[in-house]
Amino acid sequence: MGKKHKDGKKHKKKKDQTEYTLVDLSPALTQAARSMRTVLSRNLLESGLYAGQDGVIISLSESDGMTAGGLAQKLGVKAPTMTRTIGRMEAQGFVERKPDAEDARLTKVYLTELGRGSVQAIELAASSCDKLATLDFSEKEIRNLVRLLKAIDANLQAEAIHVDEDEED
Repeated sequence: MGKKHKDGKKHKKKKDQTEYTLVDLSPALTQAARSMRTVLSRNLLESGLYAGQDGVIISLSESDGMTAGGLAQKLGVKAPTMTRTIGRMEAQGFVERKPDAEDARLTKVYLTELGRGSVQAIELAASSCDKLATLDFSEKEIRNLVRLLKAIDANLQAEAIHVDEDEED
């Protein structure tokens, strides 16, 4: 919260009184995302994970046995990037690749014991980062922020789909 003043009462930090406009959105959002990713990456280093690997582990913890293409699509990265990430994670012992039982042409990615064991470390690293990012935010402000960010993402995702459809024509 805020610091105690001479009168002994706690006072909240003064809110930023700058009047922002739409032109400030992209730089502010990009910088906030970059800062969040930097802090999260630093928090994850203790568990031996690198940026982007946390998403793979969380995705597999929710639905183990996905293809590299499925993971790439879910996480919004290109397939070659995911293939390199999986290779690195396999060398680190977090995941393993196995042929699909029903379709031998497919290779699926599974968490190892080490990978499953890292889920809690990822959750703790993310929680710590979230708390730092929202320091002095009320619960209502956090709910509004998440709602607005999800709306921004939905708008941008819809546009990305529209652009992809135009390119196919």
